[in-house]
Amino acid sequence: MSASSAFHDTFGRDAFGNYGRPDGGTASGGHSPAVNGPQAQPAKAAPLRLTRRGRFVFIGVPLILLAALILSFSGFFNAPAKAAESAAGLSLTPTVSVTVQPGESLWAIAATVAPERDPRDVVADIIQLNNLEAARVVPGQALFIPSK
Repeated sequence: MSASSAFHDTFGRDAFGNYGRPDGGTASGGHSPAVNGPQAQPAKAAPLRLTRRGRFVFIGVPLILLAALILSFSGFFNAPAKAAESAAGLSLTPTVSVTVQPGESLWAIAATVAPERDPRDVVADIIQLNNLEAARVVPGQALFIPSK
């Protein structure tokens, strides 16, 4: 096998199975699929070769998007349930309104309002009831205190 035939076997076939152009290389002549009819064979496409970046884009990006979608839906499906089906099933927490005085803390308020209960539990109830981010209060702030 010559170097020329090895080159043509690998790279040189045209869409009709011929090596090169039969008309001597002009673009206007040559065979067309309509002229050759059923004996014309399409050229084999070269296999797709991806680089490392191409494999990442082709495989990694869809996997990352799929993971983000799954995490989003898992948060949606694990959301807290409703408290009750109707307003009739809800029970109101009895509360007392207290205004914070200078020098007072939630701990001192909890100990004053419910001395029989653990102050940590009362402080946690006050934070939850008033939707506080931390256990900090300022003088003049009105708080709802559970009166159990």
